[in-house]
Amino acid sequence: MNNNKSTDGQKPVDVIILNWNGRKLLEKFLPSVVENCDKRVARIVVADNGSDDGSLALLQQNFPNVEVMKFDKNYGFAEGYNKAISLSTAPYVVLLNSDVATTPAWDTELFDFMEEHPDVGACMPKILSYNKPGMFEYAGAAGGFIDCNGFPFCRGRIFDRCEPDEGQYDTPMDVFWASGAALMIRRQLYLDAGGLDARFFAHMEEIDLCWRILLSGSRICAVPSAAVYHLGGGSLPAENPRKTYLNFRNNLLMLYKNLPDDCRGRILVRRRLLDTVAWAKFVLTFDWRNAAAVIRAHRDFSRMRKLYDADKILRPDRNMLETGMAHRCNIITDFYMRRLFTFSRVAERHGYV
Repeated sequence: MNNNKSTDGQKPVDVIILNWNGRKLLEKFLPSVVENCDKRVARIVVADNGSDDGSLALLQQNFPNVEVMKFDKNYGFAEGYNKAISLSTAPYVVLLNSDVATTPAWDTELFDFMEEHPDVGACMPKILSYNKPGMFEYAGAAGGFIDCNGFPFCRGRIFDRCEPDEGQYDTPMDVFWASGAALMIRRQLYLDAGGLDARFFAHMEEIDLCWRILLSGSRICAVPSAAVYHLGGGSLPAENPRKTYLNFRNNLLMLYKNLPDDCRGRILVRRRLLDTVAWAKFVLTFDWRNAAAVIRAHRDFSRMRKLYDADKILRPDRNMLETGMAHRCNIITDFYMRRLFTFSRVAERHGYV
C-alpha cells in the first residue's frame, strides 16, 4: 500500500463523471460511487454539460458532498472531459461513465497500482455487466487489444461475444487500451497527449488516446482486483447504423493518425478491403442502412484525414501494430475461421500468455 493517501486538502484522485441530462442514471448509479469511494483518496466530481433535466437540483439535494463543475452548454463527451480534466488539479483523474456501479476499494486498487508502477500511464478495472453480473461487459471487459489490422477486442470479449467471468483474467496485465467507461490516468499525461479527440464524436476515442500514450513510452494496464459494473448499450445499440458509421470511420481515422508513414498506406489499403467484405455482407443480408453507413464512413474518412494533415501533427516513428498481441493476431481469421471465441484461446495460439 502507498503512503500518499490524503486526510485533508488536495486528494490525489478526481473521479469525474460527465453528465448531460442523465438525472435517472445519476439517481441509479451515483450512490454506489459515493459509498465505495475512499474519501481519503478520491474526490467525486460531476461535470455537467449544461443539463436542463433537473440533474443539478438532484445533485444539490441528494449528493451535497459531490463536487459539481457547471458548464454553460453541452460540449459533448470528448470536449466535456477535456474541459473538466483541464480544470482538475489532482495528479490522477478517473473518467467514469454515469452508468457504472462501483465496488468497495475499486479506486484504491487502481490508485495503489499506479503509485507502485510509475511507468504506467493509465489503467482500468475489470468491467462486468450490470445486467448480467457474471459476464464481462462489452466496453473493455478485462483489458483491450487490437490486432494487426487495427480491430479492437478484449480479454473477455471478442467482437460481440462476451465471456463469463470465472477468474480466468484476474491477473494484472499490460494491454493496448483501457476502457473509457472507467479509466484512471495521470492527469498531466492526459493533457500532454492531447486528451480525447473531439472529432471522433463517439466510439474508439479512448483507444486513440491510449495509442498516443503508448507512443509516449508509458504503459497501460488492466487491474482486475478492482471491479465495476457497467450498464452499457444505452446510447446506440450494436445494430444501429449510426454506431456502424462511427466505428468504421473512427477506426480508419485512428490508424491514419497513429501509424508511421512507411506502413500507413499499406495497412489502410488492407483495412479498406476488409471493410468492403463487411459492406458486402450487409448487402447480401439486405441490411441496406448499415451498408450505406460503411460507405459514408469511408467517404467521410477521406475528407477528415485532410484535417489531420492540416494540423501538421508529428507523425509517429513506431508501428504499434508490430508489437505484442497486435503483431501476432488477426482476430478475423482467429474468430471466424479458426473458431477461437475466447481471448485465452487466441492468446494461447499466438504464444501471448
